[in-house]
Amino acid sequence: MNKPLKLIKIGNSTGVILPKDVLARLRVSLGDELSVVETPEGVSLSRTDPEFEDQMAVAREVMARRRNALRELAK
Repeated sequence: MNKPLKLIKIGNSTGVILPKDVLARLRVSLGDELSVVETPEGVSLSRTDPEFEDQMAVAREVMARRRNALRELAK
């Protein structure tokens, strides 16, 4: 899929207009959150999964608390 997207001014920021078919493919609608990830091929846009974000927050907390143990296991 290769579609030109229009950038618009939103206050002091810049927004992008996504066509309906792109929103449908992402399975998002007005008010949903998207994640933007830089990849070797460019930029990836995906729907944010709140459950995954919660799991990652817990994992980061555990990794911070057990940093020394994880470092020893990595040797």
